[in-house]
Amino acid sequence: MRAESVANTAPKLTTSESKAPAIKLSLSQQIYQCLVAFGLGLISYYVFSHFVFQSVQVVGESMAPTLYDSQQYLLNRWVYHFRDPKRSDIVVLKDPQEKGFAVKRIIAAAGDRVDLRAGKVYVNGCRLNEPYLLPNTPTFPNYYEREQTIFLGKDQYFVLGDNRNNSADSRIYGPVPRGSILGMISY
Repeated sequence: MRAESVANTAPKLTTSESKAPAIKLSLSQQIYQCLVAFGLGLISYYVFSHFVFQSVQVVGESMAPTLYDSQQYLLNRWVYHFRDPKRSDIVVLKDPQEKGFAVKRIIAAAGDRVDLRAGKVYVNGCRLNEPYLLPNTPTFPNYYEREQTIFLGKDQYFVLGDNRNNSADSRIYGPVPRGSILGMISY
């Protein structure tokens, strides 16, 4: 047998035979598929918005001039699963006084000593460089003291608002436990 006769004997497929057969779904099956897709979408949205990223609105002036009242920002709830909060991070925390939420900047972390004196912030004896503040912004201790020294224990953070004259923060309610920090603001 010659090669050309073998090639000529192969069956030829027409376009109608080469397509996969269409699967016809009943109306109830189509509705079920739509409901499953919608349910999975809702679950994905819930998980993403509650455990990964969440939109937050700043209420108040305690973080001006960095963040402004009524502006929307993104809260990264996932970042602190991979690293600890660090100095200069702007975080959302459970406010210990008002039982709501607050946006503040981390100034010092576990094991640090914070001194507030003569309108300046010192961390472990070194004056803190704060380029995010308006020039000549003083930082005074709470209302009852001229100077304040705070030693941070394990998993404690010292937080301040950038608008130091209009912020209830660690000067008032003390160090914030790690469990009260929900995530970091992305702006």
